[in-house]
Amino acid sequence: MSLPAAFISVILIWSTTPLAIKWSALGIGSSFAVFSRMALGTLLCMVVLVLLRVRFPLHRKAHLSYAASGLSMFGAMALTYWSAQYVSSGMISVLFGLSPLITSLGAALWLKEEAITPNKLAGMLLGMLGLALVFRGGLGLGEKAALGVAALLIAVIVQSLGLVWIKRIGDDSPPLATTLGSLTVGLPFFFAAWWLADGHFPAVWPERALAATVYLGVFGSVLGFALYYYMIKHMEAGHIALITLVTPVLALLLGHGLNNEAVLPQVWLGTASIILGLCLHRWGGQWLAYLPVRR
Repeated sequence: MSLPAAFISVILIWSTTPLAIKWSALGIGSSFAVFSRMALGTLLCMVVLVLLRVRFPLHRKAHLSYAASGLSMFGAMALTYWSAQYVSSGMISVLFGLSPLITSLGAALWLKEEAITPNKLAGMLLGMLGLALVFRGGLGLGEKAALGVAALLIAVIVQSLGLVWIKRIGDDSPPLATTLGSLTVGLPFFFAAWWLADGHFPAVWPERALAATVYLGVFGSVLGFALYYYMIKHMEAGHIALITLVTPVLALLLGHGLNNEAVLPQVWLGTASIILGLCLHRWGGQWLAYLPVRR
């Protein structure tokens, strides 16, 4: 696949994933929806791994990486699916747009790999302002929506710090193997969560929920990750960062147009603040370099 095609595909997958999460839980519950998605993703990933003859390392670092990614994936996805009952799909995408900011902060404090420069700090502050506006918009949609926003924020933090944890481990296993390892570790936890919360297979699986689950298992859990890792290998980080600027806006528009989701003005303002914060965090240093310097 060409790089432009991969880039557009990842944008489409990430933009539609939040709405698919909401649809996948219709009539079957959030715990069964996420468990069935991960079970399908695990099975498909195993098949692809065998067909492509990708090695599956079992050394100590690989085990640690699988555990870190699997546990963080469980925490993030379980909270996301629960919160999807109370917040819009667009809001899910907007809050996950904070991931680069939180990951950068975690890397600076935990890995000591990059300094928190003034432009990065300003970007983080703008991101926090955007978060406050989005949370205020959640309050306008009801008490449970506010709880959903809070759960989403925890999910974003768990996922972001999980990425830092994985990088700290420094495993060099193939990305597809890491994906399968994380799914294998996380799947028992998703099963336990469903069993404790409900434990019953749905008597009727609505067509929309079934289609959304299959879509998430195939595209969200396997293809999306594979294309993302492919771009990381062949594209500049600055170009890949554009994805997080586009997906929140597209997700808001899709949720409003296809699912009749209300988007309050505070949410739009918060989205703009988060996107501006991401731009300042990623490219602020380069912008400052072009400013005239008084001598």
